[in-house]
Amino acid sequence: MMSELQDEIKITYIIAIAIMMILVLFIVFVVFIYNRKQLLYLKEKQLQESEYQNQLLQKELEKQKSIELERERISHDMHDDLGAGISALKLQAEFLKQKAEDEDLKTDIDELLKTSEEMNISMREMLWSLNSGNDTIGSLVEYAKIYAASFLKKTKIRLILEEENIAFERIITTEQRRNLFLCLKEALNNAYKHSQADQLKLSFIQNDKEFIMKISDNGIGISHEKTDGNGLRNMKRRMEEQKGHCEVTNDNGTNLFFKIDL
Repeated sequence: MMSELQDEIKITYIIAIAIMMILVLFIVFVVFIYNRKQLLYLKEKQLQESEYQNQLLQKELEKQKSIELERERISHDMHDDLGAGISALKLQAEFLKQKAEDEDLKTDIDELLKTSEEMNISMREMLWSLNSGNDTIGSLVEYAKIYAASFLKKTKIRLILEEENIAFERIITTEQRRNLFLCLKEALNNAYKHSQADQLKLSFIQNDKEFIMKISDNGIGISHEKTDGNGLRNMKRRMEEQKGHCEVTNDNGTNLFFKIDL
């Protein structure tokens, strides 16, 4: 009797343990399935987010491409239409000058020729600015050197050019390139009009991701009253818009520093 009772207790104990093990295995299985579903859900969400980001990137690339195509179209139209019109205007003015006998009329025609040449230069600058193929440090440096040499050619100011660690193929944005060039034009114009200098050094320096354009002359410097003039304010504003920096110092003349991060 006692033996049978002990056997029943053992059997019951074994059954209870088996049921507990089955329950534990079931819970482990449920947790495993739940975690697996959660992992699959998270992967699916990540995939959806990645696809969404790819779609946004694709749209942005398409937008940039359409902008570049429009810039190229405008460049071609300006070159073909405005360029041809300015050339025709200059040709007509030169014919009129050859026929003219009145000196006042010849003077007026010379002014017309001068204006048409200035229009032609401005158009070339705009075409250069619009062309996305010029979005490199090398293009900016070379064009700036050509412009500075041409601008100062008929003045008493001697131009000195300097380059340091320039990575010519390094990409620069169209906005950075355009604003740096406009700052150069303003600086050269100020030096010609106000500096009384006979020497100007144009330097281009690159320190890894930092690009510096420095314009130094040996003139009379800028007085404190003129440091907040419209020209300097415009140059500082342009650099701030590009998250860059414009600095002016008076050290044996005027020194202008334009710094941007590439």
